[in-house]
Amino acid sequence: MKTIGLLGGMSWESTVTYYQLVNRGVGERLGGWHCAEIAMFSVDFNEYVDCMRAGQWDRIGEKLSDGARRVEAAGADLLLICTNTMHKMADVVAGSVNIPLIHIGDATAEAVKADGLSSVGLLGTAFTMEDGFLRDRLAGHGIETLVPEKEDRDRVHAIIFDELVKGVITDESRAEYLRIINDLRRRGAQGVVLGCTEIGLLVGPDDTDLPLFDTAVIHAGAAVEAALG
Repeated sequence: MKTIGLLGGMSWESTVTYYQLVNRGVGERLGGWHCAEIAMFSVDFNEYVDCMRAGQWDRIGEKLSDGARRVEAAGADLLLICTNTMHKMADVVAGSVNIPLIHIGDATAEAVKADGLSSVGLLGTAFTMEDGFLRDRLAGHGIETLVPEKEDRDRVHAIIFDELVKGVITDESRAEYLRIINDLRRRGAQGVVLGCTEIGLLVGPDDTDLPLFDTAVIHAGAAVEAALG
């Protein structure tokens, strides 16, 4: 078994989900009392939020790279950044270590293609929805990506930062997300990528008949496959 490296804390709510999913996946594959071998470094997210608001992405890249090197030094054989938004700096982080980075966009694209879809909606932080780092990654796999209109993007972003990363789950916000998902369907989305690792805490397959691609679940699953071969 390879040791899975987790760079987490962005937010810790979804990092808990990663830890559970990776261990559960290894246990299901190997049986018995098996669980994953994990090396993890969890950051103080507040520092990253300050940098994002100030547009200091180079500083974020430096901080992520430092965390990645700590994970590698702890014995990790592969690396996951446990958040979509920070994949904006994925190439910088990958270049700072000597272990492979499993990119959340590549793992998600493979899941979308496995379902035979070519057009998906994307929900996430404003950075993820509006910057090209994830949409371009999906496009590289032949997948078209639709994002909500500006007002709805602002609403999706606010719910993530004001509620989900703090563990706040409300029916009102779930209804808002489902309304936005239905609008993406109306515009031609064959499925929706939950492109923030906390969104799966709010909406899931039981809430809509449109295929949902929970990036945290997909990413963790890819890590298990890479660790076990």
